[in-house]
Amino acid sequence: MKNTATLLITCPDAKGIVAAIANFLHQHNANILHADQHQDAENNLFLMRVEWDLDQFNLDEARFSEHFNQVATQFDMTWQLKFSAQKPRLAIMVSQYDHCLVDLLHRHQAGELACEIPLIISNHRDTEALAAYYGIDFHHIPVTKETKATAEAAQFKLFDEYQVDLIVLARYMQILSADFITRYPQQVINIHHSFLPAFIGAKPYHRAFERGVKLIGATAHYVTEVLDEGPIIEQDIARISHRDQVEDLLQKGRDLERVVLSRAVRWHIDHRILTYANKTVVFD
Repeated sequence: MKNTATLLITCPDAKGIVAAIANFLHQHNANILHADQHQDAENNLFLMRVEWDLDQFNLDEARFSEHFNQVATQFDMTWQLKFSAQKPRLAIMVSQYDHCLVDLLHRHQAGELACEIPLIISNHRDTEALAAYYGIDFHHIPVTKETKATAEAAQFKLFDEYQVDLIVLARYMQILSADFITRYPQQVINIHHSFLPAFIGAKPYHRAFERGVKLIGATAHYVTEVLDEGPIIEQDIARISHRDQVEDLLQKGRDLERVVLSRAVRWHIDHRILTYANKTVVFD
């Protein structure tokens, strides 16, 4: 893998932004590998992702901020600088359904996910043996309505201990508290087993079957305080027919959930996502 840096930018749309960024990087001997941008005319926003090779780049992280601030101030930019050498650390939370967890662990072992996975947390023990097989620390933290605050406090402590950057809810069947979500803004990705905004909440496949839909889907999104309404990262669908029973929907849905969640996690750790107005831009 190349040693690269990625710059993510959001600012009011204006002439000269791309030229200013390209000129700045050229002045400091950057070899640009990828650049992509998006303009939202309705919100007058400009969003951009640019990635470059660090081999001959002559600014470190501290000096980059010092020098780039002049460009950022000129265009009123909000920006983030990420380095490929700094791999994000993931905590995966799961309940009893293990298909998304299995897929993430396999892809990570195969080198598809450029991250570290030091921690799995579950409110059941069903996946403890799987975590042990992959050499990942497993923590069983039961959750009830009465113990939710205590359970989340234990989870927070583990996130700090393991220096977690991203929390992935791989069919973790618990609603997070407002405190949890406030602590980790845009750091929690959930997979919902429906094509949102249809069938939010519990048992969406059962309700889809009752409604007689012809398409089912899965949605990966950032978690916000409003249930299943956070910024959508990725979705996919499968066609069904009158011949399919609830069990068929569940089986087809599991395949969708695995793929959709893994894409969303990969795009996040590759620094390809910007959020605004409860939407996401996912750069190529």
